[in-house]
Amino acid sequence: MSYMLRPFLFSLIAIVLLGITGCASTVALDRAVMGYDTTTAESVSKQLLLNIARARHNQPMHFTAISSIAATYKFAVNAGVGGALTGERGGLLIPLLGTSAEENPTISIAPMQGEEFTQRLLTPFPEQKLTLLLRQGYDVDALLRLMSAEIRLDKVGSGNVTVYHNRPSDPTGYTIFRRVMAHLSSIQDRQALYVEPLHFLHTWTVPADAVTPETFTSIYKDFSVTRDADKGTYRVSKRVNGRVMISNYDPAALSNEERLVLHGEAEEVPVNDILIDIRAGYPGGEYPLHGRLRLRSFHEVLTFIGRGIEEEPEFDVAPDPRTPVIGENPIHSLQIMEGRSAPSGVDLSVEWHGYYYALQPQSGYQWNKKAFSLLYQLFQMSVSTAENTGPAITISK
Repeated sequence: MSYMLRPFLFSLIAIVLLGITGCASTVALDRAVMGYDTTTAESVSKQLLLNIARARHNQPMHFTAISSIAATYKFAVNAGVGGALTGERGGLLIPLLGTSAEENPTISIAPMQGEEFTQRLLTPFPEQKLTLLLRQGYDVDALLRLMSAEIRLDKVGSGNVTVYHNRPSDPTGYTIFRRVMAHLSSIQDRQALYVEPLHFLHTWTVPADAVTPETFTSIYKDFSVTRDADKGTYRVSKRVNGRVMISNYDPAALSNEERLVLHGEAEEVPVNDILIDIRAGYPGGEYPLHGRLRLRSFHEVLTFIGRGIEEEPEFDVAPDPRTPVIGENPIHSLQIMEGRSAPSGVDLSVEWHGYYYALQPQSGYQWNKKAFSLLYQLFQMSVSTAENTGPAITISK
């Protein structure tokens, strides 16, 4: 080979090697990121199924989270030139190329326990979590059948409050609860369901001598202050974002005094209670309701689903005669199948103590898949700020 061609050959080899290295690293990194993402999501889904199985057999629940993944990638290339077998016809140099890739991931997992377990699993959902999901268009029936423990209805003017539990072991309470959920769903279908905080103007008076330039700057700067010279007082006002309410009308259409009264009623209960006010004269007013919903903890949600497999199976409940026709009213909030053999035709299943658990397959409207996706969202929304102080396990592959 001519000496003038050798520099060109070496340059060509370098360019090829750089291209091979860049392509290999990009493909490997993309494949690893997608692989870890798929594995993590599948791990959480299987843990949810596994803990439903534990709840079905009244066993303690346990979650293990992947806290971090650190992966080191090593790409190596080698190159050279060698002689081709040309016999007695002269010499010919050919490039020799080689690449190798090595992945070294380190995965840290930590069990959920202590304060994190308490906050994520045992603490009831606050009203803000429900509001966030409903504003994103989630079906109110599917959401509240999972999240609600009970509904307390107050017969207007009577002062009598009746509690209806969302548990099939209480057939009367469960029937009323399901009918209320179906009615709220019918209102949502008519685009008339409001889940809004009660905004109102809080007003009070203070003596004129109490409002000095110093106090005005430090205390009253964010308030609306009006002086009443005749009475020697100042009228102080502040706009307040109050508690959330579920209604079939826009709360903003009420007078300030009415919103203040409703907020006072809502303030008397914990943050996992949500006021419901369905009034006549608006869509859904054919079945007036006034009371409050009490939200569960995530632990209670899984227990409800697990017991529904055999111990407390849900049953069919027809909507109230006053409720218009609704599209979906399945028997189960989330139906889990249980069997001795591995199920076929399912996307996900787990095995526990000789039994297999999976989502019950459905034809047509995929209620179970949508409900399980909602359950996954609820688990992710229960992430707390508590620091995990338990033992962590680091695995190097």
